[in-house]
Amino acid sequence: MKISYNWLKQFLQIDWEAAKTGELLTDLGLEVEGISSFESVKGGLNGVVVGHVLTCEKHPNADRLKVTTVDVGAETPLKIVCGAPNVAAGQKVPVATIGTTLYTKEGESWQIKKGKIRGEESHGMICAEDELGLGESHDGIMVLSDILEPGTPCAEVFDIENDEVFEIGLTPNRADAMSHFGVARDLKAGLEQQEIQKGLLTPSTSNFLIDNRSLKIDVEVMDSDLAPRYCGVTISNLIVQESPDWLKNRLKAIGLSPINNVVDVTNYVLHELGQPLHAFDAAKIKGGKIEVKTLPAGTKFTTLDDVERELYQDDLMICDSDNPMCIAGVFGGINSGVTEHTSAIFLESAYFNPISIRKSAKRHGLNTDASFRFERGIDINITEYALKRAALLIKEIAGGDISSEVVDLYPKKVQERHVFLTFEKINSLIGQEIPRDTIKSILSSLEIKVNNVTESGLGLTIPNYRVDVEREVDVIEEILRVYGYNNIDYKEKLTASIAQTSKFENHRIQDVVANMLAAQGFYETMTNSLVASETEQRLEMATNTVEMLNPLSADLSVLRTQMLSSGLQTIAYNINRQKTDLHLFEFGKTYHKVDNQNQENQHLSLFVTGERNRNSWAVGSRTTDFFFLKGTLDSIFDRLGLKDIKTSPISEKALTEGLVCSSRGKQIATFGLVSKGILKEFDIKQEVFYADLDWDAILGLISTQNVVFQEIPKYPEVSRDLALLLDEKISFQQVYDLAWGTEKKLLKKVNLFDVYLGKNLPEGKKSYAVSFTLLDEKKTLTDKQIDKIMSKLMTRYQKELGAELR
Repeated sequence: MKISYNWLKQFLQIDWEAAKTGELLTDLGLEVEGISSFESVKGGLNGVVVGHVLTCEKHPNADRLKVTTVDVGAETPLKIVCGAPNVAAGQKVPVATIGTTLYTKEGESWQIKKGKIRGEESHGMICAEDELGLGESHDGIMVLSDILEPGTPCAEVFDIENDEVFEIGLTPNRADAMSHFGVARDLKAGLEQQEIQKGLLTPSTSNFLIDNRSLKIDVEVMDSDLAPRYCGVTISNLIVQESPDWLKNRLKAIGLSPINNVVDVTNYVLHELGQPLHAFDAAKIKGGKIEVKTLPAGTKFTTLDDVERELYQDDLMICDSDNPMCIAGVFGGINSGVTEHTSAIFLESAYFNPISIRKSAKRHGLNTDASFRFERGIDINITEYALKRAALLIKEIAGGDISSEVVDLYPKKVQERHVFLTFEKINSLIGQEIPRDTIKSILSSLEIKVNNVTESGLGLTIPNYRVDVEREVDVIEEILRVYGYNNIDYKEKLTASIAQTSKFENHRIQDVVANMLAAQGFYETMTNSLVASETEQRLEMATNTVEMLNPLSADLSVLRTQMLSSGLQTIAYNINRQKTDLHLFEFGKTYHKVDNQNQENQHLSLFVTGERNRNSWAVGSRTTDFFFLKGTLDSIFDRLGLKDIKTSPISEKALTEGLVCSSRGKQIATFGLVSKGILKEFDIKQEVFYADLDWDAILGLISTQNVVFQEIPKYPEVSRDLALLLDEKISFQQVYDLAWGTEKKLLKKVNLFDVYLGKNLPEGKKSYAVSFTLLDEKKTLTDKQIDKIMSKLMTRYQKELGAELR
């Protein structure tokens, strides 16, 4: 939110530097994220002075140019070449002297330099109004008043405004501070704590009078729950035109573009008082009546941005007797807005139900200054005051007559809230005792009324504009922010409680795995759980999707059912920026609809692609492959203590060469090479290996996993190798399982260290070189024992797998 310092000073006469004021606002909870400068004329006309044209003669080498001498208050006149058709001797003109920086309409800067134009020296520039940023005209140079003295800075001649603008990071609960008046109110309270008494100046509406009753528009509110208060008045015989400079400068300073004097006034009062207003062209209100109501679902309505929208049955609408004119509190309609042809308006000031406005704004994807305030809650008590303030401003700058009584439909007055504040609670929450007089002073500065005082506490009445102050703790927070967090003493003793948590807490296990993966060169990613429905359908993965009721856009319309697409989007993004070697992981969730119930599951996904390591003097480059990913998974399982991992082939559209991992009968992971068809959808031309771990299943397994340890054996291991000739269809898993089924006591490891296919082998055969590690933890193994075990293994391989020794 942007706050103009000059505007703020209209409410509070303060002469502090902007930086000092910004510090106080931050201490009050209105965090100033930055202070920027605003100039109504970019550059502030620095270096531009009043000049007196002494002579004006035709350029000897150009028919359309003239050579002038101009008195700019210096010892000698300046010689300036000018191409304007209206330049003449005797004129007072604005002159940009050498070294002056001017700006184009687009904000680009250029500097006035000494130069030659068609052979004649020129020592400055006589300017048109568009060249100075004072208007749009470029028909000729500006001619100034004859009474001005040469050399007078033009910044003193023209109404140039310089301002400083606070960028406030407003928290959502502080609806009361969404205006210059609201910020000034907080600033006044902060100043009073520093014993600086400043009166809060508010615009007067005492001269609001009804000029005539020639334009009456009836108003009917169908549902007072949706529109608890609705005010309006008509103004006729006004002239819609450009706003005066002071008004345009106020709006420009906070980043708004002026439109016309009527619309600009409604925006001005919105940012001045925090009350949204809307002006309807009275001639376009059919039947002379305003109806505030909801319409049937599916009703078509075209908004000011020329977009036809389909209304929902709960959207509150401002209608005339025939058609809708505005989505209440959100956005106006294209057919009822104020134009240059408007001569009479109906001016609306209302309080709408915050929940209703928020839902309508989200449904239609609209976020306006009005909806931003309505949905957070505005002050219902200033509705009529803001209407009168705006009406008087419109009369001042657009003329016209107030042509009706003020309509004020407020059937059920909103009562102020009452809170009892105990001194004991204040001291316990803040941690130190604040003097009671100081507490009462702070509450008074915040316009919180103290109704009664007892030994134990205070009976308070909370003003309606503080929609976020409902409980005792809320009041204490208000006291503390005005008293100053920096004024709370630090204690030498710090007390804390230790949380009793399980070592199997999800976040702990995630940290263990994340740190391990990071140590192996992986980078963690965090992607959006919202994806486009088309993406899911294109990958043929859109089964039982959970759709968003109010999607922000078509690209964020459903919750993802798998982690693959999110990771591939990240990979494609990086590859397009020449980052082709990627090792990524993400902890995330997938979402499904099961038996009409929404279900979410936790996953860990891994993606590897490109080079495993680059060429260097020490090692050659190695491409990431299936076995690198499998090794990473094995290290995760080992770190988590998962044993007896079984793998088997898996066939699905997403993966080729895929495997599924199981432990204790539960599937815990799938991994493999992403299919080329899916990679093509993301325009990825290199191999990508992907693993999806069912994190919920893994957490369930490790929470029941007992840690087993044993002493390091005293006796040596023995290793023996077998070179087995097998059919090509035989897998190592079969060799591995058969070994453990044959010898369970002394066999400790089975490792495949070579595979050979090709020359010198019978057709359809392959060679496995397998090592077996044997160990007896109680004594040294003898050759007889070893030979017996190896003989048993070979016998079973021959018998059950048809193996031969090579």
